[in-house]
Amino acid sequence: MKKVVLKLTIHDDKDKQKALRKVSSLSGINSVAVDMKESKLTVIGDVDPVQVVSKLRKQGQVDILTVGPAKEEKKEDGKKDDDKKKEQIAEVYKAYLAYNPPLPPYHYQYYVQSAEENPNGCVIC
Repeated sequence: MKKVVLKLTIHDDKDKQKALRKVSSLSGINSVAVDMKESKLTVIGDVDPVQVVSKLRKQGQVDILTVGPAKEEKKEDGKKDDDKKKEQIAEVYKAYLAYNPPLPPYHYQYYVQSAEENPNGCVIC
């Protein structure tokens, strides 16, 4: 489900009816709303925004303002779920460390010498 908000050039009710007729012919649309004051068309459903714009292109200039999810659901229990997930992850990590102990750190020290510093070094000229 997507919510697509478009800006149209709508002057009167006739333009509004044409836009509604063209958009409603697409499949997968649940609702269509027009705001005459702001010249906005809101389409909610499983539809590609490019298809909606291509249908309305003959009528006038069409701009896509926003494309997003249809409804934003708020979870109050989300914090509790996050805490449970963190506890489960901590338990799994402890079990992982019990069977797979971490390797000791190895610190390799590299020392690079140039030919000028080491007179016994082999140099091919």
